[in-house]
Amino acid sequence: MDFLTAHWLDILTTILGLAYILLEYKASLWMWLVGFLMQALGIVLYYQKGLYADCAMEFYYLSMTIYGYWRWIRGSKTKQALPIRHFPRRLMLPWLVLMAAIWGIIYWLLVTFTNSNVPVADSFTTALSLVGIWALAHKYLEQWIIWIAVDVVTCVLYFYKDIPFKASLYGLYVIIAIFGYFEWKRLMKEEAA
Repeated sequence: MDFLTAHWLDILTTILGLAYILLEYKASLWMWLVGFLMQALGIVLYYQKGLYADCAMEFYYLSMTIYGYWRWIRGSKTKQALPIRHFPRRLMLPWLVLMAAIWGIIYWLLVTFTNSNVPVADSFTTALSLVGIWALAHKYLEQWIIWIAVDVVTCVLYFYKDIPFKASLYGLYVIIAIFGYFEWKRLMKEEAA
């Protein structure tokens, strides 16, 4: 019972996270509402565990959740539902450079201003997640590949930081993201036809 009492927030955000990824797999708009609640609670959880970059990232996720929902319902210039599409090649290098710069800045902030004992991994997952959530909001197929990388590192990091339920969820996320990539690829072909 003490274990459940100590990990209740981890358990609740894990349940919400599972619902979120399954709704994302189905490309459902409901994912944004579930994500908003999960991220609000995640702020508290990550702060308590000393994952300051992840905590700060949740604020970004909250704003991107609102943007993503709006983007998905408003769609493109035609104001129809946003289709699944490929990440534009012309944006790959700028986003990689931006991600590397953000990784370095967050790493420096964590080392300089916090007591974080995992600044490399915490800053990496945060920086790459910035790109991932933006790619999801734009319904790019390759967002799944980004999330696979984030999820693998996060799974290990959260086990290390004694957040076992969320760590297990991120392990499951890796599997779902692999299947999600192929499901979205199938949906993209259906939309094109």
